[in-house]
Amino acid sequence: MIKRIEHLGIAVDNLESALPIFEALLGSKVYKEEIVVSEGVRTAFLKVGESKIELLEATNKDSAIAKFLAKNKGGFHHIAFEVDNINEELIRLESEGFQLIHATPKSGADNKRIAFLHPKSTKGLLVELCQEKTS
Repeated sequence: MIKRIEHLGIAVDNLESALPIFEALLGSKVYKEEIVVSEGVRTAFLKVGESKIELLEATNKDSAIAKFLAKNKGGFHHIAFEVDNINEELIRLESEGFQLIHATPKSGADNKRIAFLHPKSTKGLLVELCQEKTS
């Protein structure tokens, strides 16, 4: 079951130049930065109430973020929903006709298990499902 909007992903061409802008805009400091090698991104998270903004910078030219930036020059990239059980949610959504990019969850940023739905099945919106990793 989808519980809430967990974060909004925003692609940026340069994290160092974007951070002061978003920190000033949101009145919030970055609480976590990390590199997700499997996705080819460097991320930075800022809190906005109970939700978050994830800034994403490509770390290699073949990453999905690098390809997005080449086409769009930055901006809104994806919406992430927190789920109770990501495995069950993937099964449910696939049975509803959604196309999965990831049929099984993988490790993501901010201590999450993640999987994406293909934008072709969500009217052009890239959707990420995420669940907190348990020990």
